Amino acid sequence: MDLAFLRPLYEHPGPWASVYVGTTQHTENTPHERSLTAQAASRQLADQGADEPTCQAVRSALEELRHSTEPHGRALFATGGEVVLDPALATPPPGGLSVTWSALPHTAPLLDLLGEDPVCVVAYVDRRGADFELRSALGSRHAGSVTGRQWPLHRTSTVDWSERHFQLRVENTWEHNAAEIADALAVCQEETQADLLILVGDDRERRAVHERLPQRLHDRTMEAPHGAGSRLLDEDVERIRAEHVRRRAAEDLERFLAARAPDADGNVGAVEGVPAVIEAAREHRIDELLIIPEGGDTHREVWVGEAPDQLAVRRTDSKTLGEPRPWAARADDALLRSVIASGAAALSLTPAVPEPSPQTPPAGGIGAILRWTEHPQTRS
Repeated sequence: MDLAFLRPLYEHPGPWASVYVGTTQHTENTPHERSLTAQAASRQLADQGADEPTCQAVRSALEELRHSTEPHGRALFATGGEVVLDPALATPPPGGLSVTWSALPHTAPLLDLLGEDPVCVVAYVDRRGADFELRSALGSRHAGSVTGRQWPLHRTSTVDWSERHFQLRVENTWEHNAAEIADALAVCQEETQADLLILVGDDRERRAVHERLPQRLHDRTMEAPHGAGSRLLDEDVERIRAEHVRRRAAEDLERFLAARAPDADGNVGAVEGVPAVIEAAREHRIDELLIIPEGGDTHREVWVGEAPDQLAVRRTDSKTLGEPRPWAARADDALLRSVIASGAAALSLTPAVPEPSPQTPPAGGIGAILRWTEHPQTRS
């Protein structure tokens, strides 16, 4: 998940109010109920020690949502009497309201609540060409079309050898059109930066286009078993997008499991558990942070300084990092700040392991794939 949009949060010193509020309910009483929610959030922040200007800023921002028709909810991050960021959520927050006052913004829930929201190009393919449709959380729109050769397109029913030349021309037309569709689809993906391509049409036409796509697009292309002329419903797209997200999370988990095992030279390419991941973050070696938000150690207390790479498992260790007065923070929030600052990626493994147990890797719910391998015996 690209969390670069969170960088403005780390340009402010904090402490932070982090509020997650649901907006799924829409009745005639909704404005009044949301006003009560705004009051409750402000009161909870005050009870946790938040300053009055920040409590009021959060309350005002939540009051503005009284008539909102957003389907899921919002996250609000406020400090110094100002709401710095308020992204819309793709999934309602558990319980409808969550309020936290802490040294760092409590961003870890965003890994699940924002969700991987892949932008899709749906290609409706037939033998004559294809229509492209761009689907995202904001809706759908036409994204172009391609028209191939129009003749000949159909085989004859005869088996007379005199028709062989005609049949070959039909085959050539199909192959030519599939190649043109694949080329146009690759261009459309590059222009839209789509995360996922969905091919819709008869089996033969889908396969022909899929095989001719550039190799870089093969792992982000899925096929829908619909006949020619059919249109994907929203629920069809959501099901395919969810499967794409689950598959990508599973692939990253497999990559992590393979990388954490030492190779023939004793090098490892992944670490797990808070101490090891904190060390990797401090040394700017994390390529991708993997989190199971409900993991046992995600809320573990660690110590941080002003710089994102000032992290320590014990308070006494933080002094050696140049921070004489460290602050306590959740491990997941501290690590997210560090990887966002370094440009690394972060991913929730929830789609791959929806029901984690204490034995589910990574240990404690926190792991990392490294930018370069390390030898276990060389670690300090």
